[in-house]
Amino acid sequence: MAQEIERKFLVKGDAYKELAFNHTAIAQGYIVSGGGRSVRVRIRGDKGYLTIKGASNADGLSRYEFETEISLSDASDLMALCEPGIIRKTRWLVKADDGHVFEVDEFEGDNEGLVMAELELKREDEPYVKPDFIGQEVTGDRRFYNSHLRRYPFKIWGEEVLRS
Repeated sequence: MAQEIERKFLVKGDAYKELAFNHTAIAQGYIVSGGGRSVRVRIRGDKGYLTIKGASNADGLSRYEFETEISLSDASDLMALCEPGIIRKTRWLVKADDGHVFEVDEFEGDNEGLVMAELELKREDEPYVKPDFIGQEVTGDRRFYNSHLRRYPFKIWGEEVLRS
């Protein structure tokens, strides 16, 4: 079983852009989402992906994930079947001093103003180094799940987060 182990953080400032070794536009929609599970279609650059995610464990750190590359044409067709609220973002890849790669998502549209970093790990207790742009950890906070942002965009509730 493919297990995704991931930590999420809010990002401070925009220094990550100068540190990034790559960035790509992403559009993603949800064919089905609810109960912590989802079937997602994503277009990242010129590639398409279909992803199935299971419910997270109690602390939100890990969950089942199956992802497969599909044709760009199939991904575009599947986008038409998605629930309302396509997530659009630019993903910046930043290598930390210890070799880990942080995926920094700069959201657009109704989620503009939200910049979040994700770090995938091999095990839950794996040590890692946080670059200076990494802020508050939000792992397990369902408000920051993309499937939640689709229904309840950051523009509705984000001011309280930005003030704290």
